[in-house]
Amino acid sequence: MPVRTGEFADANTDMGPHTGDVGKLAARVESARRRGRGTLSNASGRYEPTARIAFDDGWQSLEELPPFSTTVSVDSTRKIITRNQSPDIPFDRSINPYRGCEHGCVYCFARPTHAYLGLSPGLDFESKLFVKPDAPALLEKELSARGYSPRTIAIGTNTDPYQPIERKYQVMRGILEVLERAGHPVGIVTKSALVLRDLDILSRMAERNLVKVALSVTTLDPKLARVMEPRAATPARRLETLRQLSAAGVPTMVMVAPIIPAINDAEIERILDAAAIAGVKGAGHVILRLPLELRDLFREWLEENFPDRVNHVFKLIRDMRGGKDYDAKFGARMTGTGPYAWMIGRRFETACAKLGLNQNKISLTTAHFSAPRPRAEQLSLFG
Repeated sequence: MPVRTGEFADANTDMGPHTGDVGKLAARVESARRRGRGTLSNASGRYEPTARIAFDDGWQSLEELPPFSTTVSVDSTRKIITRNQSPDIPFDRSINPYRGCEHGCVYCFARPTHAYLGLSPGLDFESKLFVKPDAPALLEKELSARGYSPRTIAIGTNTDPYQPIERKYQVMRGILEVLERAGHPVGIVTKSALVLRDLDILSRMAERNLVKVALSVTTLDPKLARVMEPRAATPARRLETLRQLSAAGVPTMVMVAPIIPAINDAEIERILDAAAIAGVKGAGHVILRLPLELRDLFREWLEENFPDRVNHVFKLIRDMRGGKDYDAKFGARMTGTGPYAWMIGRRFETACAKLGLNQNKISLTTAHFSAPRPRAEQLSLFG
């Protein structure tokens, strides 16, 4: 029954790590309140002792809840470079200028991280955002630390550094300015045409072999993109962004990610072909991942937009995840296992070979690195 009262009830439920309980309690938010958003509900995160869900109590109150609007809070983090030891990814350090992402991609594997903040991985993730305004200064400090050894920093691996609020806060541009001055290599992943704003910096860094940029192109169908990643750039704009970056001499890649069985897997070859025409030299792919709360959020989205495919999609997902909805094992979580995952991998490799993609690895250099001098550092007496 549609929610009319806007009232909530506390369900004293043991949330624990069992995200299935969250999914059962989640009430879908009225479409008018979530217009332009990716997910359908706003269930409490897995660490919350209670769940608050909207329901119709029969009083037929005229009270209306407001639409979800984007709010931005300051994240006063003390460190900006995050380290990892995952064997599945080709970098050991990354930077995330923002928490949460307004693009609203329904499949985003970073959604469950909002639970660490006491917020929902659902609509909260795409509407309650956090900015790290001190990121450039923190980065400069960390690069200047004694014993720092430079390696490529990845940006955009969790939330998009060029999401819409970057237009106002310009944290990413500040980070690039620090990296350019220090001669430090960086790899960027985004879905946004806003990256072209920084083409001046990127082209200069490219001349010194300090940068590469990958754009994720999930579909060429604008209607599918609209419901799957509602506030990201259209597929056509992403391809045009790749073209302009390539024309400016910036090494570019296309990420066909995520590949969702029975939703966008038929487009692999077409996406790669369009990206090659745009001038990209490299490509990668990732199979859909559904960790923690994301599973229920994605199922809700399927039931709303592709009700006839829900069971089929999840059967194929389980075929690639050892019978599970998700398998976090290193070595398999990005590409999956089994015949269906094998077929996707071979299609991808065959298309890349035909188009001449991935013939040469894009390797960046650390030869230009010079640790920045902290602004507060006293000059040496003897130079």
